[in-house]
Amino acid sequence: MERRRFLKLGVGAAAGMATSASSSATLRVIDTHIHLFDPRRPGGIPWPEKSDPIFHPALPERYAGLAKPFGIVGAIAVEASPLAADNDWVLNLIANQPIMVGFVGDLAPGTSGFAADLDRLHANPLFLGIRCGNLWNRDLLADAANPACIADLRRLAAAGLAMDSANPDANLVEAILRIAQQVPDLRIVIDHLPHAVLPAQPAALDRYWANLKTLGANPRVFVKLSEIPVREQDRLVTDLAPYRPHLDALWDLFGEDRVLFGSDWPNSDHVATFAETFGIVRRYVAEKGPSATEKFFHRNSVAAYRWQPRTLEQRSLD
Repeated sequence: MERRRFLKLGVGAAAGMATSASSSATLRVIDTHIHLFDPRRPGGIPWPEKSDPIFHPALPERYAGLAKPFGIVGAIAVEASPLAADNDWVLNLIANQPIMVGFVGDLAPGTSGFAADLDRLHANPLFLGIRCGNLWNRDLLADAANPACIADLRRLAAAGLAMDSANPDANLVEAILRIAQQVPDLRIVIDHLPHAVLPAQPAALDRYWANLKTLGANPRVFVKLSEIPVREQDRLVTDLAPYRPHLDALWDLFGEDRVLFGSDWPNSDHVATFAETFGIVRRYVAEKGPSATEKFFHRNSVAAYRWQPRTLEQRSLD
């Protein structure tokens, strides 16, 4: 769950933040990536560590206070713990929090008890899928070669649930491609690609982009434009110019129907305030036009996760 190494985008901070809460008033945004945890719980939490500046309660009420002024009407929590019991803790936490439209939990495909746990959690309509990737000492590339893991991912697909990824690099993208080829009915959401650790060798880099191109042609694979902000010389880069090449490449590969907004709150606080994080992506997506903006901030999340609205304002515009 550690913050990925920043891409060196080459241009320092320049332009000020142009997006404010008031300018986002007409948006109805679904934030597809936040983390919920409470260090005050008995036994503590596996992430973040006590020394981390974000080591204090990250709960729906606090998030809502930050997010609602920016037009955010719903959010999806993504696992922040490998503890099986924490799936239930999050689901119980969000049960009476209408701003929370769902939860992507943690189950390890290929392990004993996966099918039973999946059936139990799937009974809750707020359970939207699981996260698999290079975290909690797991290796998705190795898992993609494990028949038991693939069998469990087929169970996930048959249940109509999604798979998120974690901590992107070339091996993770290769693993996702192998999984997509073996489980063609599975909806996959690739997290944090703007901050993928890219290969240094030209041949490996070419393979990385070739694999992404193949995934981009798959209508069941989505990408979160999350973990976007970077700092250089201890200053936040607010000029869009250095962000555009990588974001444009991802947008072109996956198209306006399969890109999603995720703030990564409160992990994003390591780099920028919520207003700054939202402002950068809001200004970038606004350049794509009103229809693409609405898809990115709302409609595409429904296609990726099949979440159900809990409030009137969460319903998509027809």
